[in-house]
Amino acid sequence: MEELPGGRRPRLVSTLGLGQRSWEVTLDAERGWLAWRDPRPPRRRGGENYVVPTSEIIAVEETELNEKQRNIGRWQKMAKPHAFTVYYVKKDRNHRWRCGDVTFSCVDEYLYDQWMQALKQLLEMQRSRPKHLLVYINPYGGKRQGKRIYEQKVAPLFSLASISTDVVITEYANHAKDNLFEVNINKYDGVVCVGGDGMFSEVMHGLIGRMQKDSGIDQNNPKAPLVQCNIRIGIIPAGSTDCICYSTVGISDPVTSALHIIVGDCQPLDVSSVHHNNTFLKYSVSLLGYGFYGDTLKDSEKKRWMGPMRYDYSGLKTFLSHHYYEGTISFQRAKHTLGSPRDKDSCRTGCYICKKSEQQLAEQHKERGLKHEEDEEEWKVIKGKFLAINSVNMSCSCPRSPKGLSPAAHLADGSADLILVRKCSRLDFLRYLVRHRNQHDQFDFSFVDVYRVKSFQFTSKLSEDNESNVTVIGKKRFGQFCRDHPACCCNIANSTWNCDGETLDSSAIEVRVHCQLMKLFARGIEKNCNDEAAYSQSSVEQSL
Repeated sequence: MEELPGGRRPRLVSTLGLGQRSWEVTLDAERGWLAWRDPRPPRRRGGENYVVPTSEIIAVEETELNEKQRNIGRWQKMAKPHAFTVYYVKKDRNHRWRCGDVTFSCVDEYLYDQWMQALKQLLEMQRSRPKHLLVYINPYGGKRQGKRIYEQKVAPLFSLASISTDVVITEYANHAKDNLFEVNINKYDGVVCVGGDGMFSEVMHGLIGRMQKDSGIDQNNPKAPLVQCNIRIGIIPAGSTDCICYSTVGISDPVTSALHIIVGDCQPLDVSSVHHNNTFLKYSVSLLGYGFYGDTLKDSEKKRWMGPMRYDYSGLKTFLSHHYYEGTISFQRAKHTLGSPRDKDSCRTGCYICKKSEQQLAEQHKERGLKHEEDEEEWKVIKGKFLAINSVNMSCSCPRSPKGLSPAAHLADGSADLILVRKCSRLDFLRYLVRHRNQHDQFDFSFVDVYRVKSFQFTSKLSEDNESNVTVIGKKRFGQFCRDHPACCCNIANSTWNCDGETLDSSAIEVRVHCQLMKLFARGIEKNCNDEAAYSQSSVEQSL
């Protein structure tokens, strides 16, 4: 083991057996990687190099070799080799992770002990990794596979990584939320939810609500500065929709999500609070949709027996009905952010815009004071007839819409992208919807406006009339807005807000974005795993 100058961590270099050959294996704790290479020249089918960041080593275990594995070389046939297996994150295409393993062996017992000790010490130094988790499983979500997915795919990985768990199988709606207000949350390093976006929302509301309650914060006050949640949430996707997992990891895959939890990844996340008349309604991290997406959700709730197909059916039905809604929306621009909704730069791992925006927002709070800042900021007011009003805290990407509703939305910059789709022809609206599935600019339409905001309010025309004490005749006259439309077959004047897949009772809402209010076991979507691996391998080759 080489001792490096300046008190730096050691570098271990050895020739170890791997399969039927001897390989050169290097553990560089200072640079943070484990590498092994075939020392034979490339012309002899050798020259292969493998590199694993030490932060992505899952576990190391003593291994018993079988007779075939022991035949590493003729000179070793008379001795019994000592072996150990390193389990690590193996990155595949499309952001998919798998648990890879490699088994090394040697005859020298002292050398074997050196490697085992070095690797175990390295794992103990990974302070961000969870040791004890609280797991909630929704056995009814999606295709009712949550319990099976956890037991067969996730639990074995947690056991391998020496993570202990307390598992709760939810029995009714909001079971996890209610339980989080009662448990001793401080004994856990994180909370894991197995299910879809609805299950995540339930756990999120429980954690945020518990944190505000313990801190004496009134959630009904829309201007109250909420206390950040330091307990991370892990999402094991097992629902009909897994938008949040897809938008923060890049794929909806239980094994990939479990490995992000094991290595202790941390991704801050903005959360929007939704109020009505100084009464707290919901928190949102992905989509707040009024009009098209609200109507689609409301109709789909009546057809849960159809399974995931209900979204397609209700979406088509809502599109054909082509309802529009009149109202007033006012908002404050997020001037602290560096980016714009029309940017081509998407939010990725280690996002510079998120880091810089959070810093600027913190500086603004210090200079002005949080309580008075919102009153001083200018409000922009827009009145009109809208087919859809969408507010997103993230791209809302999914397999059907890889770019999402707002491709340049950021996970943790303290803002939301407010998308206003004005009344237009059915053909134009179809053109807009199709853009969600291709590479064209989604906002390049005369009837679509997008703003990056930190807060907004919406009031429907019907709510305004009610507050103005209009007569019954006036209300009936306003109801004509819907009936006047050629394709409309009902007389509703208000839509429903779709809040992360759940409906809100009130159409008049007040929304405020809370910067990095919570954290996930994730790292954001990585730019290009293949390029990063190639760079790491090149760096290692120069160092070996």
